[in-house]
Amino acid sequence: MRAGGVDLLCTLPCDRIKGLLTLSDSYFRRVPLTREEEGMGIAAGAALAGKRPALMIQSSGVGNMINALMSLNFYYGLPLAVFVSWRGVYKEGIAAQVPMGRALPGLLDALGLDSTELHTAEDMGKVAGELNRAYAEGSIHFFLMSPVLWEGSEVMGESSGRACKVSAGAFDIADIPAPALDRYAVIEAAAPALRGEAVVCNLGVPAKELYEIIEQPSNFYMLGSMGMATAIGLGLAISTAKKIYVIEGDGSILMNPGTLATAAMLDPGNLFVIAVDNASYGSTGGQPTLTGSCVELELLARGMGFRHTGKAAAAEEILDALKKPESPFFLHVPARAGDRKVSQIPLDAEQIRDRFMKFLAS
Repeated sequence: MRAGGVDLLCTLPCDRIKGLLTLSDSYFRRVPLTREEEGMGIAAGAALAGKRPALMIQSSGVGNMINALMSLNFYYGLPLAVFVSWRGVYKEGIAAQVPMGRALPGLLDALGLDSTELHTAEDMGKVAGELNRAYAEGSIHFFLMSPVLWEGSEVMGESSGRACKVSAGAFDIADIPAPALDRYAVIEAAAPALRGEAVVCNLGVPAKELYEIIEQPSNFYMLGSMGMATAIGLGLAISTAKKIYVIEGDGSILMNPGTLATAAMLDPGNLFVIAVDNASYGSTGGQPTLTGSCVELELLARGMGFRHTGKAAAAEEILDALKKPESPFFLHVPARAGDRKVSQIPLDAEQIRDRFMKFLAS
């Protein structure tokens, strides 16, 4: 990448490339993104200023950026390199990654976008030349990085956790309590309130932790589509009289913050959002999110229009907060970074869907 002249790198996390992301900070100015479309705009501005921008994202996120990519970067002839952690094609443990991973080469071809598959160390020799060509021609080039590239590598990313906390005084909001629990313990603390209720849980490790702590047919375990937990919960809340609990994460909320405004506008009286904020992308290697430096989630919810919000860190505080009748309710839970070792959920998408729908109909 350096040989090809990359001078700005915009990234989103993926467990398969966490070591590469850690290393990149030593070589490039790196901009951590909240969503792929954001990267399209930043890269376009950088290219207009004469820079050589690149993105490093997961294959599942390519679908999020296609319209912006084609109507902005491609349409204006602005050069861009996109390095894709190519999931769903090699020893994939998450079934939801497979459809996009398999379709990706054909999708890029249909869009008229050049791509290079990287499967071996020798394939890396193609990168610099293709980069220089893309930047010289003002074109877009995708590099599909197979997970086989990293097999046996000892270079691993480290979990950064909460780098610092936002100054409460700067926002004129109640003091932010120090994180007391990790996410697993937060879900344990909330479990008595969740029992027998409809629960939508953010994807990855959080869903696996929920399965281990309180497995029930009324849990909708997300297996893909990061950033959609609150949106799913909102759709449920306006369609059923049952209480709807959403277990969210800071990274997921930052990926689709506008959903909070939509929820506040619709004002359903049965929606409870539990925002577990460990200031990191826990399922993808612990890369830091912006809640560890400049974003206060309860203030964000208030600014988006939520009238009922709260903050809790200790177990008893979390359970007490979930007993409040006001809704829609947004509970901000500062938490310690770190994942527990939990097993895969032994249910496929159809099983999760069918039993959840049966519960809603009861």
